[in-house]
Amino acid sequence: MADNSRIEWTQATWNPVTGCSKVSPGCAHCYAETFAERWRGLKGHPYEQGFDLRIWPERLEQPLRWKRPRVIFVNSMSDLFHEDIPLAYIEQVFEVMGQAKQHIFQVLTKRHERLAELAPSLPWPENVWMGVSIENKRWVERANYLRQVPAAVRFISAEPLLGELVGLDLTGIDWLIAGGESGPGHRPVKEDWIVQLQRQCEAAKVSFFFKQWGGIRSKAGGRELHGREWSEMPTPKARELLLAR
Repeated sequence: MADNSRIEWTQATWNPVTGCSKVSPGCAHCYAETFAERWRGLKGHPYEQGFDLRIWPERLEQPLRWKRPRVIFVNSMSDLFHEDIPLAYIEQVFEVMGQAKQHIFQVLTKRHERLAELAPSLPWPENVWMGVSIENKRWVERANYLRQVPAAVRFISAEPLLGELVGLDLTGIDWLIAGGESGPGHRPVKEDWIVQLQRQCEAAKVSFFFKQWGGIRSKAGGRELHGREWSEMPTPKARELLLAR
């Protein structure tokens, strides 16, 4: 578990699972895979297995030991709805999140079909936010699956944004994060794509968070749009916690 995350829209990360596999174009330059594979084969390192999927039951209770409220990104190094993670283990993760009521948990997936399939079997306490990643128009359908989930807050991560999100319906969505890709070989984002999303969010009364323009380094292009930073959050508690970071 890592406190003081550098991710602008969260405060901490919790990884009861690590490792993943690619499912769509947004995965091509996965930062988590790049980081994990550096350590493959190093005996005793948490990423000795590289980015191969690994379940960590010993990490399940970590959030319960953090008494100060935090906004926590769940599985920043994996996808909780990966097809190789048993439902019983996902249920355990949700049970812990329900117990740790002082925190806000942000769960993000690209496995929209499995999310919708399992959602009726899971508890959805108010402190658990559920999101899907949408990187181009091919995947705007993920929002339709997200709408089936009875989460208190539903959000979309349009990062890395690889194209205009034609046909995106924000009905039932509370929050949208947008951002360009970073790292070697990054695919550039167009300003028009970001502007369209900001205007669409404004019209639909959806909180808008612009994370970055991207570049070789994630902070290289800054995060201003129209001369200001956009850091809207969908709940007052979340805004308060992030301002206090």
